[in-house]
Amino acid sequence: MNAIIRWRTGGEARIVSMGPRAMVVRSTVPSPPGSRIDGTLESDASPALRATLRVKVHGCKRQPEGDFVLEGRPLDLPRELRVRLESELGPGEEEARDIPDDQRRTR
Repeated sequence: MNAIIRWRTGGEARIVSMGPRAMVVRSTVPSPPGSRIDGTLESDASPALRATLRVKVHGCKRQPEGDFVLEGRPLDLPRELRVRLESELGPGEEEARDIPDDQRRTR
């Protein structure tokens, strides 16, 4: 699955991982810790996943490739959509720590 977020202020991001209280995205634009960034969630796998997504940013790190890794938590995300995204993306970092190495999915 390729879940893409098109930020309202410009730029876009790809969801890397998602858990119940945290998510990680690779974004073309930065957003400082403490900020809230919002956009439209789009998915090539399922048009039903199109929705507004807001993220409270906890951390932002520039990558050597020129993009940014944003860590934060989703705000106002309906449970049904969150569960569906989690299942299509696989476990987030919080959940992945509890899974033995031989049982983890490779991406």
